[in-house]
Amino acid sequence: MSQTMPSGVALNGGSKRTPDGRRLGLVLGMLVLPQYVALGAPSVALPVIGQALAVPFGATAWILAAWSLTSALAMPVAGRLLARWGTFRVLVAGVVVLAAGSALAGAGPTLPVVIAGRLIGGAGAGATVIAVFAAATALPGRERIRALGIIAAASATASACGTLLGGAVTTWLGWRAVLAIPVVALPLLLAALAGERTLTRIGSGEKDGSTGRFDIVGAAVLSVLAGSLITLLQAHSVGLSTPVTLVVAAAGVLAAVGLWWRVRRTPDGFVPRRVITARGFLSAGLVGATIFAGYYGVLFLAPSLIEQATGGGALEAGALLVPAAACSVLAGRLVGASTDRFAGWQVSAGLAALTVAGVLVVAVFAGPVPVVVGAALTVCGFTGAQAVLVGLAPELVAPRDRDTAQGLLNFMIFLGGGIGPATVAGLSGIVSVPMALAVLAALPLAGLVLSLTRRPGAGRRPEPDHTRGSQR
Repeated sequence: MSQTMPSGVALNGGSKRTPDGRRLGLVLGMLVLPQYVALGAPSVALPVIGQALAVPFGATAWILAAWSLTSALAMPVAGRLLARWGTFRVLVAGVVVLAAGSALAGAGPTLPVVIAGRLIGGAGAGATVIAVFAAATALPGRERIRALGIIAAASATASACGTLLGGAVTTWLGWRAVLAIPVVALPLLLAALAGERTLTRIGSGEKDGSTGRFDIVGAAVLSVLAGSLITLLQAHSVGLSTPVTLVVAAAGVLAAVGLWWRVRRTPDGFVPRRVITARGFLSAGLVGATIFAGYYGVLFLAPSLIEQATGGGALEAGALLVPAAACSVLAGRLVGASTDRFAGWQVSAGLAALTVAGVLVVAVFAGPVPVVVGAALTVCGFTGAQAVLVGLAPELVAPRDRDTAQGLLNFMIFLGGGIGPATVAGLSGIVSVPMALAVLAALPLAGLVLSLTRRPGAGRRPEPDHTRGSQR
């Protein structure tokens, strides 16, 4: 076995023994279960929540979008904190914030309070995910893909099986209990305490290149830009007035200009120029964002479509979506094998094509079966995108920028998870559901075109025994 390894994977007293990617993947996969359940479970409860809080169904999309938004925003922040605090401390902080926000969402008397809780919980989820992926991507090539495949399968299974859990909890305990499910992350964290040494050692070698003063301005303009985009997409569904919409749009434009100016003026700031200009970095993030948008857009609509078609309730809708969740396990294994035979851009193109097909199946065909089939196809795209595109981050940038790149790449990808439901909800009441889904399908279609033209990670394949460090 080659002795060449990424910095920070020394375990057990400083030896260079290669960690077991499957074993670590199982531990880390368990830790991401609550936050991904928090995505799938509430989607089934949204019709009930809308009725209970006396708000339009379209407005409940904020419950999903808020979580995805702050998850995405917290990721680049957590990526910077990894260099200061270490993987385990970021993980603990993320889980605590996740649980606190979920408790607030479950107890919220009004939709704004529920959304506030989801915003807080989403931020904790984002930090947790970054800590988990930081530990996994520090592994050597083949072990990294194994760990990421297991984590991706666990997350997709949790988000899709969350519909069954959400349906059962909604039926038997009520919708508030559904929103409070991520609180169970606290006891699950105890299981990770046994692996504290591994988690603190992995990624503790060469530190991030920007451990100096935190770039608050850069973080602020990126946050305003992302928040403005999500808000504008849902302006119609939440009933924003024209003046407010114009103010939000102006804030988004100013934030975009401010971000461009900040990147040029502060190359080592919150969004380092050398990271976002690395070959294949932006294209990988954009492709992942479009795939996530397609998946979460379908996940937002699927339960209500099934309920309308069958006349059943949340429990029936959740049960019917279980086969789609099962596809995540198979997808995780197939993607792990495909990375040995195909380049990253080829795999990402296939995943985008699956997502386009899944969205269009739901759009074109009526009935619960097409919804389940379409959801299954988007689940496969979602699972594969996590394993392949997130795994590219360490190979696209220098080792010292690994944590920062991981945070920014995940930010772009998970922001797509907020854009998908926001797009569909924003179009509700303006166009028909099939037309809204057709617009949604245009997003992963753009990702497919981007994969074929920009080729994220072209020519890069994980090696079985070692990593190749920085590849430009």
